[in-house]
Amino acid sequence: MDFESIKNTLMGKGYKVTIFDSAKDACDYLEKNICNTTVGIGGSMTVQEMGLYDRLAEHNRVFWHTKADAKKTNEEVKALANTAEIYISSVNGLAETGEIVNIDGACNRVSSICYGHKKVYFIVGQNKIAKNYEDALYRARNIAAPKNAKRLGKRTPCAIKGDKCYNCNSPERICRVLSVWWEKPSQGEYEIVLIKENLGY
Repeated sequence: MDFESIKNTLMGKGYKVTIFDSAKDACDYLEKNICNTTVGIGGSMTVQEMGLYDRLAEHNRVFWHTKADAKKTNEEVKALANTAEIYISSVNGLAETGEIVNIDGACNRVSSICYGHKKVYFIVGQNKIAKNYEDALYRARNIAAPKNAKRLGKRTPCAIKGDKCYNCNSPERICRVLSVWWEKPSQGEYEIVLIKENLGY
């Protein structure tokens, strides 16, 4: 996998791109660059596996529904994350050709990455990178979504069988909205953090 080539492609689409050999190195970088501000985090196994929340919470106000305390509901925390200066998300698929694919259920993550923050970070483990848009979309639907549905305890065909998307009509379906980024949005700062490790789904 040619990380420098991927970086150049993404930079050509307007993103800032940084590359790290390990999740620890990326975590150190993010902790150093995100300080004394408000941070929102979308649903992300990548962030959880990195231990990033605890690092950032030492010197920021961090809103992540995964870590919601008893004083606030998940929805209240999601609303606060949506108004934070900095927002952090992973992706379901990133194509070497530059397209970024995300699938969402409640859509707090998709809506937050699109608009309203001073800066958005996409944290991407090497397992999320696909050859082209079609493969990135396939990955999002048939690898990431079933694993997330199973993790969340959903009663959907993909969660039960764990093999692919069945395009089901289940009321517990989590893949409800698809976002595809062809280029960086015209407003806001976006940085893609590429990590040479497998992280998340």
